[in-house]
Amino acid sequence: MSHLRQIAVPVALPVPAGEEGGARVRRTPRLRAVETTPPPLGRVDPARRVLFVTSEMADYVKAGGLGDVAAALPRALRTRSDVRVLIPGYDEVIAGAPDLRLVGRVPARAGIPACDIGETFAGGVPVLVLVCPGLFQRGGSPYVDGSGQDWSDNAVRFAALSRAAAVIACGNAGMEWQPELLHLNDWPCALAAAYLRWYGSDVPALLTVHNLAYQGLFPLEDAAMLGVSPEQAESITFHGRLSFLQAGIVHADHVNTVSVSYARQITGPEQGCGLDALLSGHAASGRLSGIVNGIDSSWDPRTDLHLSEHFDLHRWEGRVANKRRVQRALGLPHSDGPLFAVVSRLVHQKGLDLSCAVAHQIAAAGGQLAIIGGGEPRIEAEVAALSRRFPSSVGVYPGFDEGLARKMFAGADFLLMPSRFEPCGLSQMYAQRFGCLPIAHATGGLIDTVEDGVTGLLFNSADADSLRRCVQRAFRTYRIPGLLSAMRRAAMLRPSSWDLAGTEYLRLYERVLDARVPELQA
Repeated sequence: MSHLRQIAVPVALPVPAGEEGGARVRRTPRLRAVETTPPPLGRVDPARRVLFVTSEMADYVKAGGLGDVAAALPRALRTRSDVRVLIPGYDEVIAGAPDLRLVGRVPARAGIPACDIGETFAGGVPVLVLVCPGLFQRGGSPYVDGSGQDWSDNAVRFAALSRAAAVIACGNAGMEWQPELLHLNDWPCALAAAYLRWYGSDVPALLTVHNLAYQGLFPLEDAAMLGVSPEQAESITFHGRLSFLQAGIVHADHVNTVSVSYARQITGPEQGCGLDALLSGHAASGRLSGIVNGIDSSWDPRTDLHLSEHFDLHRWEGRVANKRRVQRALGLPHSDGPLFAVVSRLVHQKGLDLSCAVAHQIAAAGGQLAIIGGGEPRIEAEVAALSRRFPSSVGVYPGFDEGLARKMFAGADFLLMPSRFEPCGLSQMYAQRFGCLPIAHATGGLIDTVEDGVTGLLFNSADADSLRRCVQRAFRTYRIPGLLSAMRRAAMLRPSSWDLAGTEYLRLYERVLDARVPELQA
């Protein structure tokens, strides 16, 4: 059945006075109803069996954006394919799966211990849990201990996850179900693509790179412990170390990233993290692509239970109530000026030094800056010092609180995202859905999701002066209510659901599977 909704259609509108001499024309939206149902998929077999392998899933444990993706994408695919998730049996997973039943077992090999495979369900999606208490049931996060140090046995832990995926795909785990395709996510399970080839399997593998900067590098001496021969290790060695991510890139049938622009950027030396030559070869052969992430339906300003008051495209009063609540929570006085928000890990990649550099400008112009997040101690200290220096203009919440973060998206007028690189980014889409306009560095997924002057504001260089000029544009936009409202509506109406991204993934699955058939027949 067809569904109609409003989307933004750009039309010309004069720029605010003083904007680069008034020579440019700002694009802003007019609304009309158009068809937004995803186009037909063509030939898709709803019985396609896909094993989605991940090291985190927000239903149980989340360390970053991958956790959100792993919770949402399989749900979006579930009605159109037989997708199942494989995740390590961390304490949080075992505790959250009281109905867990054993369905298979992965035998030991080299230094990797035997693991049981349990099955549970999350939101209707079957979840296979790799049970090995000695590897996974411990404190800390999936990757680091309580002091923030990498677990010393991470090579074995995530080789076990990778090998389990390959053994299941080979049909050697004692399970009735066997996937036709492995969908691997980031370095913790990328080694599965290599294990598949080394075990002689013809099951294809798709590797999604969520962040190329994290590669899973381990001493070359660990190879034997992981069941990797010296000959096999040659293809996965990166500057004298084993690279799980390189293993996936080399041996997967296809590599995709979480935005189209990021897929292009990682083929060059600036963002290729030393793997650009390999990736540019994949791009030349049609084996590298990008699909922008989606966000789930809980990000709805009409129904979100975290919000102080709800609002929609035509009634903004609820945004004001959320703004006041954020001001009170962060100790900021009432102000009718624009509220700028930072909802981010406080790390160098996210450009927090740039956000701090414009704090004085925001305060001097009558705005306020609200910051929530934790991260690098040096940046945390710099942010705390800002709040002491500008107590009426800068408010900080150290750490993270989901309810407050959502109120910030719902109450702030602008979101600062000066990321030095951003594979996709979710915060800008959360902000847009709540009518908060992103101010973003034009990189990676921010290029693909923020239309300058329509659904947010972009600047081209990751430096303080470029961000300052963009903040000036934001203040001028704020002083033109008609323009501000039109941009908010355009942002809120931007299509960003997981159903759309899921359709693109289903097409990619078919492409990978179809490419494998002629290869096997040759």
